[in-house]
Amino acid sequence: MTLESDIENLWQRYQDDEVTDAAGSAAQSTLDAFLEGLETGEIRAAEQVGDTGPDAWAVNEWVKRGILLNFGLRETEAREYGGVSYYDVLPLRSTTDLGGRGTRNTPDGTAIRRGAYLGSDCIMMSPSFVNIGAHVGDGTLVDSCDTVGSCAQLGENVKLGANTLIGGVLEPVEDAPVIIEDGVSLGAGCRVTSGFHVGENTVVGENTLLTPRIPVYDLVTDQVVYGHLPANRRAFTRYVESSLSDHDLFESGAYKPAVVALDIEDDTLDNTRREEALRE
Repeated sequence: MTLESDIENLWQRYQDDEVTDAAGSAAQSTLDAFLEGLETGEIRAAEQVGDTGPDAWAVNEWVKRGILLNFGLRETEAREYGGVSYYDVLPLRSTTDLGGRGTRNTPDGTAIRRGAYLGSDCIMMSPSFVNIGAHVGDGTLVDSCDTVGSCAQLGENVKLGANTLIGGVLEPVEDAPVIIEDGVSLGAGCRVTSGFHVGENTVVGENTLLTPRIPVYDLVTDQVVYGHLPANRRAFTRYVESSLSDHDLFESGAYKPAVVALDIEDDTLDNTRREEALRE
């Protein structure tokens, strides 16, 4: 029996109301082993199976089920971490392994939930939060006031600007996690939600909202795409005319947000490399 098959069997029993509580049972051992696998990076909510782009990733549905089981079969308990009392289904993740890999988390406000993975040479600035199932690749910066949602997949050398939100898959339950490929830089205040995919080495301007409902006008290929920002782009928000413009309530016209993607320029890459050099 593999851990995947154990989770699948437990999920079916949970759906059939055959198990309602994991405490003191074989189910708890399965769930604990599952969390440990997430924290070591051996288990991931999605895995890269190709070069780049949405088709290069395979979603592991059983991993999301394992996470849902951890919430469904555990009770909320009083907990304490760093002298702070709180109530949750899961404790925060131990960070004793981070220093040995050169990963830094600044004090007073960096919270990592059990089942989250942080690679080597990462930086977490306070306050910030990384949720269960999230995978943060080597050399990635999670800046102040950032949230990395459940099952989100961040590649290597990703830069999240301050006050950036990477959405999760649990509330509400989504089909696929947000995926940020290697070398991506997201400006301050960006929002990436609902399984959106950002291709490698792309630089996104501050306060850009990336969600499958907002069109991406890719001026490199002259196409309008949804749910995906291609690799090696410079992207930012612009407003385009809405179909509501003809409504009597909008005397000056109505506009909706859109994302414009251009070929990344050499000076943009140079600025990004200078930021990386300052972190070394």
